[in-house]
Amino acid sequence: MIITTTPSIEGKKIVSYKGIVVGEVISGVDFVKDFAAGLTNFFGGRSNSYEGELIGARETALREMESRALAMGANAIVGVDIDYEVLGQANNMLMVTVSGTAVVCE
Repeated sequence: MIITTTPSIEGKKIVSYKGIVVGEVISGVDFVKDFAAGLTNFFGGRSNSYEGELIGARETALREMESRALAMGANAIVGVDIDYEVLGQANNMLMVTVSGTAVVCE
C-alpha cells in the first residue's frame, strides 16, 4: 500500500475516496528508559531509549492506519499527517496519531 503525505500520487489516478483513516498509539515510558534518558540529558547526546520508543509507536500507528484503510477497500492513503504528544501527570506517556485519506488508485 502506498502511504504518502502528498495529496496525490504521481503517475496514479485516484478513482475513489473511502474516507479518513486514523491510527493511534499511547505508549508508556518505563522507569529504566526514563532514567537512561535523564542521564543522556545530563551528559548530552541522543536518547536511544526514547528514540526506540518513538520509532516503535510511529510504526505501530502507521500499521494500524493501513489495516483500517484495507478494511475500507483502499489501496493507498494520501495526505498523511503524523502528530506526537506527551501525556500523563509525569509526562511519561507518548501518544502518536497518524491520519490520512484512504483512496483507491488505478
